[in-house]
Amino acid sequence: MFCERQCALIHVERVWRENVLTAEGRVLHERTDSGEMEGRGDLRVARGIPLRSLRLGLAGRADVVELHRVYGPGGTAVSGLEGCWQPFPVEYKRGTSKWIDCDRVQLCAQALCLEEMLGVQIPSGALFYGQTRRREEVQLDERLRLATEEAAARFHEIVAGGLTPMAYRAPKCKSCSLLEICMPPRRRRASVSRYLAAAIERSDE
Repeated sequence: MFCERQCALIHVERVWRENVLTAEGRVLHERTDSGEMEGRGDLRVARGIPLRSLRLGLAGRADVVELHRVYGPGGTAVSGLEGCWQPFPVEYKRGTSKWIDCDRVQLCAQALCLEEMLGVQIPSGALFYGQTRRREEVQLDERLRLATEEAAARFHEIVAGGLTPMAYRAPKCKSCSLLEICMPPRRRRASVSRYLAAAIERSDE
């Protein structure tokens, strides 16, 4: 969703390079990947939960899945916990909220995995942005679910095809850790006047 060329460089060409932004993101995720579970009353917070969807061909790990106890109808049984619980995925991001749906699609993919694994409907989740320290609740509606399924299908198409899309420069490129690999700096062409001046200087020697 963010960049098909970046996707192919990572998953087809197996290229990766870290920069300050990816390092900050890694540090932000260190606690969420710990596998710890906390309990506070009717809320349980599970971290670093493995996810998979056989239908979409996806596998990954959820930063945080909140489990809210359900006393009425709905919810699902969770191993090791009594009663029924409603999962609520929370994805951590280092930056700020974006107008494009790439973060929301990632969150929705996690919810679709959880739905398939637990047999429960998940209507919403949240994105937590480290730069603003704010949490954005996301409704997982039909439009977002369709966009997520299309993104998963496109991902498999890119990987199966084994071809990396052509590069093009966009404002988002400046934050990409693969920028120099994706679009190496071009050599500056010598100007005509500089070339002629050098040629005259050589002829005078």
